[in-house]
Amino acid sequence: MQELATRSELEFNSETYKDAYSRINAIVIKGEEEAYHNYIDIAKMLPDHKDELIRLAKMENRHKKGFQSCGKNLSVTPDMEYAQKFFAQLNENFQQAKAQKKIVTCLLIQSLIIEAFAIAAYNIYIPVADPFARTITEKVVKDEYIHLNFGEVWLQKNFEISKAELEEANKSNLPIVWTMLNQVKDDAEVLGMEKEALVEDFMISYGEALSSIGFSTYDIVQMSSYGLKAT
Repeated sequence: MQELATRSELEFNSETYKDAYSRINAIVIKGEEEAYHNYIDIAKMLPDHKDELIRLAKMENRHKKGFQSCGKNLSVTPDMEYAQKFFAQLNENFQQAKAQKKIVTCLLIQSLIIEAFAIAAYNIYIPVADPFARTITEKVVKDEYIHLNFGEVWLQKNFEISKAELEEANKSNLPIVWTMLNQVKDDAEVLGMEKEALVEDFMISYGEALSSIGFSTYDIVQMSSYGLKAT
């Protein structure tokens, strides 16, 4: 048992691990940073929910700081330039939707796609994380379910008027997720995270969210298939 613990400690400090971690850590830091700004923007679009959305934004900012500490714990400098490019397309789509006041599209991107992506990544990462990062990530993932729930609840209440825009937004944005999963595959595997597990966990979280909103099983299968061939 001691030999296993020592070997794991050496692995976490290997150059190969740290190199991959510099990009994965940057992605989660940037993801939380994007989420913070997105919830601030959504709060302006949904003034009746301003206080709750500001609270969610502040939680995302705390998560960002937590993941920054994970990198420091391993003496890793996150590759933020890489992360900026990683999220560029989703961020551009969110900004376009915001400019067009498409709150439904903004919620799908942030509260459904990005949160489901984060939940999948964190759930798969926790069992293989170093002890410090595991503690941080376990706390974060509990919060992400709250964030996912906000989008579910609002969209469920407004399902009939949102359905068509949700389907269109899904068609435009879900393929980007598959591209992102492919892009991060090799680094994730170095950390012990299998791409197939990431895809499966994402599909479960995203599908459950769509079901809660009001989509039928047939609709969910159709919507989930967009861009899947890219994997």
